[in-house]
Amino acid sequence: MFIKLYQKSLQLAAHKSSKVFLAIVSFMESSFFPIPPDVMIVPMVMAKKNDYLKIFLIATLFSTLGGVLGYFIGLYFLDVSMNLVSFYGYEDKVLHLKDSLTKGTGLYIWFATLFLAGFTPLPFKVFTITSGMIGFNLFIFFLICLISRGLRFFIVSYLSFKFGDTFYKFMQSEAAKWFAFLGILIVVIFSVIYFIIK
Repeated sequence: MFIKLYQKSLQLAAHKSSKVFLAIVSFMESSFFPIPPDVMIVPMVMAKKNDYLKIFLIATLFSTLGGVLGYFIGLYFLDVSMNLVSFYGYEDKVLHLKDSLTKGTGLYIWFATLFLAGFTPLPFKVFTITSGMIGFNLFIFFLICLISRGLRFFIVSYLSFKFGDTFYKFMQSEAAKWFAFLGILIVVIFSVIYFIIK
């Protein structure tokens, strides 16, 4: 199923209405769809290099809005939320998080986790839904989604624009590891800054 969805996403990237489809895929991926927008962003930028900023903005905006949908799914539809979370294998982790937040711990960890979910290959929809389930502050949630998704999609769009096929091959083999490393590094830097200021 995932292979078929992946191939279909690649086909949509070559469609004359690819930007519309990118908006749809970006929106759905943040709440339930398993294929990330990066699959479309790279070939779209390679095909239309001058549109790389527009492609990055479309993916960021609609991914963030899709995250808000995921948030409200988690907030109002608990059974549906748990089914989606269970599908991705995160049920125990979500229940543990809810327990930690009830006891007054884990809030700052969730800040970092949500950012990492938006920036790295973690299943972002699990964390948008969970944010609604735990009643995380909606405004802060929106900002974190916008920043993390924006950083990720800008990097993908810009490097696709700059390096083309070389970056496409990199995305297929090494991207997950390096995005995870870079995401953790960003979180560590901001954590250190926060504790120094505090």
